[in-house]
Amino acid sequence: MDNQPYNPLHGITLKTIVTQLVEHFGFAHLGKQINIRCFTDNPSINSTLKFLRKTPWAREKVEALYIQHKSEIS
Repeated sequence: MDNQPYNPLHGITLKTIVTQLVEHFGFAHLGKQINIRCFTDNPSINSTLKFLRKTPWAREKVEALYIQHKSEIS
C-alpha cells in the first residue's frame, strides 16, 4: 500500500527534482533563489546531487522550491 498519499514528493527522485528545476530555471536563477555554491560555482547536476544528499537544510530548500513551482515545471 501507498504509505504517503499526500506527500507531494512521493515517488520523485532527487535527481528528477534537480534536473527539472535546472531545465526550468537554469543554474544562475537557482543560485539567486537558493544561495548555495553548487548552483553558482562550476554547477553540474552530479555535484548538486552529491551536495544535497549530504546537506539536509539545502535539500529541504530545493524540495520546497520544487513544490512551490511544481505546476509550472510539470
